[in-house]
Formats: sequence, C-alpha cells, structure tokens
Amino acid sequence: MSNHVKILDTHSLTHDVNRISTEKPDGYSFKPGQATEIAINKAGYRDEKRPFTFTCLSSDDRLEFTIKSYHDHDGVTHKIDSLTAGDEFIIDDAWGAIEYKGKGTFIAGGAGVTPFIAILRHLEAKGELEGNRLIFSNKTEKDVIMRDEFHEMLGEDFISTLTQEEAEGHESGRIDADFLEKHVDDFSQHFYVCGPDEMVEDINEHLKELGAEGDSLVFEE
Repeated sequence: MSNHVKILDTHSLTHDVNRISTEKPDGYSFKPGQATEIAINKAGYRDEKRPFTFTCLSSDDRLEFTIKSYHDHDGVTHKIDSLTAGDEFIIDDAWGAIEYKGKGTFIAGGAGVTPFIAILRHLEAKGELEGNRLIFSNKTEKDVIMRDEFHEMLGEDFISTLTQEEAEGHESGRIDADFLEKHVDDFSQHFYVCGPDEMVEDINEHLKELGAEGDSLVFEE
C-alpha cells in the first residue's frame, strides 16, 4: 500500500549523502534492516520507484532515510538531493532480507552500510551491541558516512578502510581474504554483507574459503 509522506527536514552527512526525515503514517512499521520503495511526488517522478533503507528505529515518531545521490546522470537520487521540507515522498510497505540473526561482523561498502544503521542503533537501544563489529569500506575519507556515530557506538569494533587514499584512523585497501584474516579471528560467527553486487559476491567467497558456513552469511539476494 502506498502512502504520501511529507519531508520534515534534510541534513547533509557527506558531499553526496543526505539524511532525510519524513512523516510516519499511522501504524507503519518495519524491522531494522528493511527498506521500502520510494518515489518523489512530483510530475515525471511518481512512477520512478527506488529502494531505500530505513535508518531510524520503527519506534521513532518519524521515518528517516540516508540517501546517496548520484550526480553523473539526471536520475531519482539527483532529484532527491534538491528536495526540501514540504516536498513529498510516496512510500510502499516495508520489505527486505537483511535481518539480525545474532552477534557477528557487519561488512559494508559505501551506501551499502544503510541497512546496518538501523540494526546497530536498535541493538544499542537494547543494550545488546557488544560483540558486534562493523568493517566499512569507502573510496576516500570524505565518503565515510556517520564515522563519528559508528566510533561512538562501537569503539575499536568499528574498522574503516579506504581503497583510494591513505588517511589517519583508517585502514588502507580492499576487503579481501588477507584483510579478513587480519581482522577476523572467528569465522563461525554471523556475517552481514551489503554493498555493490560484485563486492558482496567476492566477500562471501572469501568468507567461505576462510571457513564461514553459508547459512551464517546474511545478504540481500
């Protein structure tokens, strides 16, 4: 079922990522890690639905989305970057396969971290965050979404790695088998993987080679 929700505010997190808060329809609910299809309520965009993950908690009184805009073409996310309070989204019901199944390591690439934001915030709110880790890969330091909040939540269990530059406070290089062996000492735990399709496939293969069981890997298929 579709709902029209008004944008309440927008906030820039990085050079190409915005946090957008909207009204929340009565009775609307979702599980941490789930997403919805969103269209912009403007001429020419109402049928252009795109999936975006909730980064708030289901108990919050508003909805929140953390959206990366791609400006290399005049698409939906490019248009979203120019929206302001008072504009409207059209949202569908919640869906998604990334669900918390137990303590483990979250591995994200770029905007692929968004399903993990609500999960980690939910665990923190319940006092159950300890024992979970986040490995977050980005191209450069300016691309890292919510670095301070992740540090505050996870401390040393937050590992940021950059693939195109070196910077203090970050690891350097892609998340390959050597990187995983260096930073993971137990491959029997759960692994939650989200990012570009090729990255997810590669990391899942590396994890299996290192001893992770297939049913312990959680990702959007």
